Amino acid sequence: MSRIGKRPIPIPANVKVEWEDNILSVAGPNGRLERKVHPAIKVSVGDGQVVVSVTGSNKNSGALHGLYRALIANMVTGVSKGFEKALEIVGVGYRAEVAGRVATFHLGYSHPISYELPAGIDAKVDKTKITLRGVDKELLGKTAAKIRGFRKPEPYKGKGIKYADEVIRRKAGKTGAK
Repeated sequence: MSRIGKRPIPIPANVKVEWEDNILSVAGPNGRLERKVHPAIKVSVGDGQVVVSVTGSNKNSGALHGLYRALIANMVTGVSKGFEKALEIVGVGYRAEVAGRVATFHLGYSHPISYELPAGIDAKVDKTKITLRGVDKELLGKTAAKIRGFRKPEPYKGKGIKYADEVIRRKAGKTGAK
């Protein structure tokens, strides 16, 4: 039995959770999310909370128990509060701008990089800081990783796109000839 999986998930007053045919639907003020649940997992909705339990006793059921509890908790948090991820652009002349659903990055290459934001993800740019917001934590993380991958931070000067809370380990450069 998973220790994380045993904990019930409280449902806020403005969130509606439905469980039908191994599909969990969560709707709230920020949007709606759906997820297909593994057949070995049983979800019970009632009394203002969601309880996740295991139906079988195979080798992976404990891992699935904790996984689905965490995924469902993220769905409930996403539709009620939402998620946010911040990225920073470091480098002279490096910049980004958002026009509608397309983000354009100027990162020292010979061409700008245009990236169409996935549905459900919103971006805001303040000079060198990019703030991504969304309901789906998984999609938000994938989008942030994709944007970071356009120019990963290098270890000598730290130039590139990094997460706001990321610490870049710096290397010493070449020493001059003596």
